[in-house]
Amino acid sequence: MNFSTLFRIKENLNLDKNTLTILRYIAIFGQFLAINIVYFYLELPFPLELSYAVVFVGLLTNFYLQFGIKINQLRDFYALVFLIYDLIQLSILLYLTGGIFNPFCFLLIIPAIVSSTFLSMGSTIILGIITSLLLLIISFYHLPLPGENMALLHFPDFYKIGIIISILIGLIFLSYFGIRFAGETKKRSEALNKLQEVISKEYELESLGGQAAAAAHSLGTPLATISVVAKELKKEIGNDKEFSKDIDLLISQSKRCSEILKQISKKQIEEDIFLSFIKFEDLLEEIINSFKETSSKKIELIADNDQNKIAIQRTPEIIYGLRNFIGNAVKFSKSKVEINLKSDQKDIEIRISDDGPGIPEDIINKIGEPYIKSKSREISSNSGLGLGTFLGKTLLERQNAKLLFRRNSNLGGALVIISWSSKNFVNS
Repeated sequence: MNFSTLFRIKENLNLDKNTLTILRYIAIFGQFLAINIVYFYLELPFPLELSYAVVFVGLLTNFYLQFGIKINQLRDFYALVFLIYDLIQLSILLYLTGGIFNPFCFLLIIPAIVSSTFLSMGSTIILGIITSLLLLIISFYHLPLPGENMALLHFPDFYKIGIIISILIGLIFLSYFGIRFAGETKKRSEALNKLQEVISKEYELESLGGQAAAAAHSLGTPLATISVVAKELKKEIGNDKEFSKDIDLLISQSKRCSEILKQISKKQIEEDIFLSFIKFEDLLEEIINSFKETSSKKIELIADNDQNKIAIQRTPEIIYGLRNFIGNAVKFSKSKVEINLKSDQKDIEIRISDDGPGIPEDIINKIGEPYIKSKSREISSNSGLGLGTFLGKTLLERQNAKLLFRRNSNLGGALVIISWSSKNFVNS
């Protein structure tokens, strides 16, 4: 892992300034409240003036953060600087009030947890290391706990070591959880954004035909007007050869435009009936034929058990999803892809299988998640990061499909089973 990857420089990570400001105000208020309760209410002596000074400096830094820094999003480095200061400030307060034996010492892990959620792994590691060092320092060097004769109180070494270990375990566990949670959230957010882009493009392509028909209808009237005016001009010009050729060209070109627009309009009307509803067998044939144009591999559709012959609404989700899994089978197969369509009055099932290397064991349980990578050398040259599979799976599931991923015992490669309940298409 190199420096740019560790600190995710290319991702331009930021922490919202208002979020950090509010968190720091809460911490400062809590510190001030705890100091006053312990000193004035519980009447336990400790260095009050120094504690006030530490909290006051922290308040000044937060004023600077809120009013002195004009940007709303703090870069990873600047957020790290403030979190390191907060860590040092809390350590000083703990040093003045009993060190590791102070009940609030577990709060030392909070800056690292904030970093693990919002900032880069590198920043979290830096904070984790600083937290561990400060924890060790205040474990052996600190003033006594507030209270009379607390200096005489002795804690066994194993108790002190137990506290250190428990805090370090909490630091590692919660930081790791934050890193994984933030990473998974970011990956899924990016994948869903890709999904939205795919859907938008598919619907845009689907609507082009309708827009062409609308354009043909709208442009018909002005083209007819141009043609009429051109004919009238030709009559007035008469046999003037200087302008008659230009007028004839104008008339012929406007007529040609009208014919083209009529063809577009007619084609759209004819295709609307065909494209609105389509049988699964016809849709699969259409997708298969598109791959046959670019691949020499054998792609076979078996529809002998397609008893229902149900007509479904042709949606971008179903088209993209089926194309994705058929495309994957073509890409990873050696020479053959088999698509089996089976349906009855209750269920519709499509099995896509190939004679390729199959789904590797290390990702078969994760298949369908975005940004996964197999360690298998057999498919490493062709495999991506699983984003296409995630998109196809998500789109089909939005159309009430159920998907299963298996190894194919017949051809030896991968097997994708896509199924629907027939009632999902009754009102299509």
